[in-house]
Amino acid sequence: MKGFLAVLVAAVMAAVAVPGASAAVGSELTAITTERHATFDRVVFTLSGERPSVTDSRATGLEGCGSGKPIAAKGAEFVVVGMWGANAHAYTGPRSFETPGLGNVRSVTGTCDFEAHLEFGIGIGTKGSAYRVSVLDAPVRVVVDISH
Repeated sequence: MKGFLAVLVAAVMAAVAVPGASAAVGSELTAITTERHATFDRVVFTLSGERPSVTDSRATGLEGCGSGKPIAAKGAEFVVVGMWGANAHAYTGPRSFETPGLGNVRSVTGTCDFEAHLEFGIGIGTKGSAYRVSVLDAPVRVVVDISH
């Protein structure tokens, strides 16, 4: 009987201590927009909720975060933008698309939406192009400017 009570108490404590899987975590992606400016292209990820932690890096190719499998996308090089504490579970817009109207940005490709980690690769036509990532508030936006 002691063993049964110990298991029962442990199960109840685990249920109380672990938040439900349906609980909202951080920010939710609501829109992705692109703009062409005179000297740079802009990609904007708009989110509802809290400001995520943002990372960025360059890559020669893209891969899925869960599988590690290569993801085909246009670009001679990629700026990979990670948003920690964000997801796109309810986002209904395109997650991957080409950008023919821009000067240097060739594509925007979703590579990860798992456990509050959202990631996109931005394909650029010219390797080594300068870029800048900014995070703005009201609403929360992750803004990536890439020079022509």
